[in-house]
Amino acid sequence: MKEKLKEIKEQAEKEIKSLEDSEKLKEIQVKYLGKKGEITGVLRSMGKLSPEERPVIGKLANQVKEEISQLIEERKAFLKEREREGELNRERIDVTLPGTRPPVSRAHPLTLVMEEIEEIFLGMGFTIADGPEIETDYYNFEALNIPREHPARDMQDSFYITEEILLRTHTSPVQIRTMEKVAPEVPLRIIAPGKVFRRDDDATHSPMFHQVEGFAVDQDISMGDLKGTLLLFARQIFGESLEIRLRPSFFPFTEPSAEVDISCVICGGGGCRVCGQSGWLEVLGAGMIHPRVLEVSGYDPNKVTGYAFGMGVERIAMLKYNIDDLRLFFTNDLRMLKQF
Repeated sequence: MKEKLKEIKEQAEKEIKSLEDSEKLKEIQVKYLGKKGEITGVLRSMGKLSPEERPVIGKLANQVKEEISQLIEERKAFLKEREREGELNRERIDVTLPGTRPPVSRAHPLTLVMEEIEEIFLGMGFTIADGPEIETDYYNFEALNIPREHPARDMQDSFYITEEILLRTHTSPVQIRTMEKVAPEVPLRIIAPGKVFRRDDDATHSPMFHQVEGFAVDQDISMGDLKGTLLLFARQIFGESLEIRLRPSFFPFTEPSAEVDISCVICGGGGCRVCGQSGWLEVLGAGMIHPRVLEVSGYDPNKVTGYAFGMGVERIAMLKYNIDDLRLFFTNDLRMLKQF
C-alpha cells in the first residue's frame, strides 16, 4: 500500500506541474481525490490490511491526499495569475500609438445646397423668413389667389388634416405672413426656405421636399429686375457661363408668370439626353406678384409692385451634383452621402 500511495503521489505531482490549463485541474482533482478517485480506491481496500497496518496506511493516505490538494491549489493560483497577466498585456494601451479617429460627420447634400442658396440671396440683400409647416387653407391657397376649384386644392395633391388645415404645399404662405406684418413697408426682399409636402412619390418627386420661395416688393419693380436677380443666382450656383430664359406660364399668385430655364449644365446648351436635346433645363417658376396678392397682404398695387419665385432645392441639387433619382437623398446610403 505504501508503494501504491507513493506512486500515486509522484504521478499526480508530475501531471499537476505539467498542466497549462486551469480547467484541466478539475479533471485531475476528480481523478485523484474524487469519490471514485485513486486515493479513495486505496482507502476502500484497507479492509484487506491487518489491524496494525490500517492506522499507518490511513494516516499516509490522508497525508498524500492533503499534499495532492495543496499541489492543485498552488497550480491553480499560478495559472490564474498567469492568465491575469496575459489579459493585462492584451489590454495594455500603448500611449505612444496614434489615436483612433472617429468618423467625421458631413453635411447632407441638400443642406449644402440650401445653405449655398441662402448665402447667394443674402449677398443680394435678401433676408430669411420662416413660417409654420402646418398651415391654414387661407394662407396656403386663398390669400395666394388660388380659388377652391383650382387643381392644387385637390385632396389627392395635398395632405389635409381638416378641411381648413393642411401640411403646406409650398413656402409661399410665408410671403403672405411676412407682408401682412410689415405692410406697407418697402423695400422688402425675403427668401423663405423650408420643408413642403405633397402627394407625390417617384424618381423626381417626394412626399416631403424642400423649397425656397423668394419675393421682393418695392416701387417700380419689373420683370427685368426679376430676370437679373435669377440670372445672378443661376450663375453663382451653376457657373458664370450659364444663361437663363423665361417662358410664359401661369400661376394664380403671379401675373405675368414664367417658367425659368437654365442652359443645360450637362452639355452646356448643345443638346443631350438630360435636356431632351433642347439645350435647356427647367429649374423654377416665377412672375410678378398678382395685384390681388399684394392687396390682401396690405399693399396698394397702384403704388408698389413685386416679383416672386419658387424653386425646389432637390431639383437644384440634382442638377448641381448630376443625381438622377431624387430618392437617393432620403435613403441615407453613406456611399452616396460621403461624396459631398
